[in-house]
Amino acid sequence: MDWTKLLSGTRFDDLLGRPKSGEAPVGPSFAKGQFRLPQERDHDRILFSTPFRRMGDKTQVFPLESIESIRTRLTHSYEVANLARSLGIEIAESMKEHLPENSIRSIPAVLAAVGLAHDIGNPPFGHQGEFAIRAWFKRNATALFEQPEQPQGKDAGEKSFGLTQQHKNDFLLFEGNAQTLRVLTKLQVIGDDLGLNLTVGTLAAVMKYVASSDEIDEEMQPRKKVGFFASEQSLVDRVREEVGLNGDARHPLALIMEACDDIAYSMLDAEDAIKKGIVSLNDLLAALEHNPLESGKQDEVVRYLCELTRWELGILRQQKLHPSELQDVATQKFRVHAIHLMVSAVAEAFKENYTSIMAGDFGGELIKSSKAASLCKLLKTFDRENAFNHKAVLEIELNGYNVLNRLMDFLWIGIREREVYSDLASKRTSPFAAYVYSRVSKNYRRIFEGKVTRYHQDAELPIRYKEMQLLTDMVSGMTDQFCIDLHDDLNKHYREMHKINGTPA
Repeated sequence: MDWTKLLSGTRFDDLLGRPKSGEAPVGPSFAKGQFRLPQERDHDRILFSTPFRRMGDKTQVFPLESIESIRTRLTHSYEVANLARSLGIEIAESMKEHLPENSIRSIPAVLAAVGLAHDIGNPPFGHQGEFAIRAWFKRNATALFEQPEQPQGKDAGEKSFGLTQQHKNDFLLFEGNAQTLRVLTKLQVIGDDLGLNLTVGTLAAVMKYVASSDEIDEEMQPRKKVGFFASEQSLVDRVREEVGLNGDARHPLALIMEACDDIAYSMLDAEDAIKKGIVSLNDLLAALEHNPLESGKQDEVVRYLCELTRWELGILRQQKLHPSELQDVATQKFRVHAIHLMVSAVAEAFKENYTSIMAGDFGGELIKSSKAASLCKLLKTFDRENAFNHKAVLEIELNGYNVLNRLMDFLWIGIREREVYSDLASKRTSPFAAYVYSRVSKNYRRIFEGKVTRYHQDAELPIRYKEMQLLTDMVSGMTDQFCIDLHDDLNKHYREMHKINGTPA
């Protein structure tokens, strides 16, 4: 791999030959300079985008949380970006002999950008949102995927859905990571289909996985999950070609971002569980202290962290703090030390594996290859057993899952029930379908109907694929509360319609 190509500042508008808009008015002289690097501009474009702001009302672990200090997808993304940027500074400074000029600015900027963006395609209600989307397609697979009978009348053009296995898997195995790439490159419509028009270096670094939905291999980390959809296949091929990635090789900065994501949610989800009163710091320390390695010994990093935390607890008790304040302060100190240990270990692992990473042969995870592997693993186990599976969390997640499934039923009526199958913008066949379709984002509808200026290569996707993708675009772009509100609104109209027609709702 070549860092000059990996950090490429080329954008798709240049690659695809978007024409310039003629001579623009001449502005004041003081506004002519552009002092930011392309990678720094990528960070700012993501930060100011609408999908990024929506993450403020998207679940991280605790859905519809009223305690403001509990993390959302937005605060989680800020924290991942912060950790990734810090690691980028460490690597750019300590390995500068291997890196091109300006790396001390470009590498931290790319890592901060992908840290902000990495969850931007996730649906509402956290991972339960992904499960709900997959379940809806599985439940309706026969009606959605199988070739219909020859239609008559206005739909005579509908002879076959023409769906490949990849097309089907894009929805049966729907993945927020792949949707993130779609949001960044297509769905932020500013007159065309170039999205935020980020640099190819940043786009390559945001891809945690490199597999299409029909080539997943759970035994291989780069292919563990869906990395992109069929609609972005040619785009991904072009990005990887431009930055010099082949086979299963991932961008080196994608490995760092992945590690920072693991560090953030392993530690910070535990902190949120303590903040909510589900568990205590003593519970966490006990879980870490009583989990020896296979050798029967305690991990050295875990042992040090627990001893340091108990030593600091002793000092804090002398200040006669209220018990709740004592736990809060001690937990914050634990978090600082835990993150420092894991970030430092990942930096060391990156340097130790640098040769294989740059050769494209590194197929693992940096955090698992580091000396903080046991600490991160134990924290994740603690989160899963004590936070993710808590009754209150599971109950709200179940409600969100059910709301999403029912909402997708309603949205499908608005998307599918139109007079002319081949005319995606044609009049809907009922007042309810028309109302539902009107509630779909105008941006998403313009893309669906083909009314956006196109520069990316046409994937020639089947109409049924486009219908299903409009559904997932709409659902994954929602916040938790908007999802609930839209469901309640459509459910009200659906019930009233059936009440008028005299049929069961």
